[in-house]
Amino acid sequence: MPQRIVLATHNPHKVEEFQGIVAATRPDLEVISYDGPEPVEDGVTFAANALIKARAAASHTGLPALADDSGICVDVLGGSPGVFSAYWAGHAKDAAANLELLLDQLSDIADPHRTAHFTSVIALVLPGGAEHVVEGVWPGRLATAPDGSGGFGYDPIFIPDGQAAGAERTVGEWSAAEKNAASHRARAFAALTPLLTTL
Repeated sequence: MPQRIVLATHNPHKVEEFQGIVAATRPDLEVISYDGPEPVEDGVTFAANALIKARAAASHTGLPALADDSGICVDVLGGSPGVFSAYWAGHAKDAAANLELLLDQLSDIADPHRTAHFTSVIALVLPGGAEHVVEGVWPGRLATAPDGSGGFGYDPIFIPDGQAAGAERTVGEWSAAEKNAASHRARAFAALTPLLTTL
């Protein structure tokens, strides 16, 4: 029977994405969604917020808990939206409005200066109190308009580095399998994998 581990989020997109990442590398683990109270994420770093969420889920369920806090960091904006990515256009957490506002802020910025990266920090909190934090970074740049209907959040405007010239696509144009193999969350989870042997 697989070891159950709770993912501290109410975002079904994140749950599905993590299930895909974990299934590819650790099929002995079963990622389940969190149905408990949502804690106040009042940290000012990805790590602080990931730990807040993972601690709450571990405490509520009695299971090992994972939490991801992630966002898009735009170089010309000094790393913003960063930890405020989900709320960039206000507290409604409106993904379309966030994306539109970010594109508007960068409307006069030429392609060479549109560099950005996705950051994911994953916290693992065990019922006994042990805590681990890892980070994954996915470099790229921002398109001038959304493209593709895959993924979620800022995916339709993020063009990852390392693609062949002339054949570059936004993450919105990638398949779920492609994204799960390369994303910031996949990179963070790869760093976390050795620590999961403690489960």
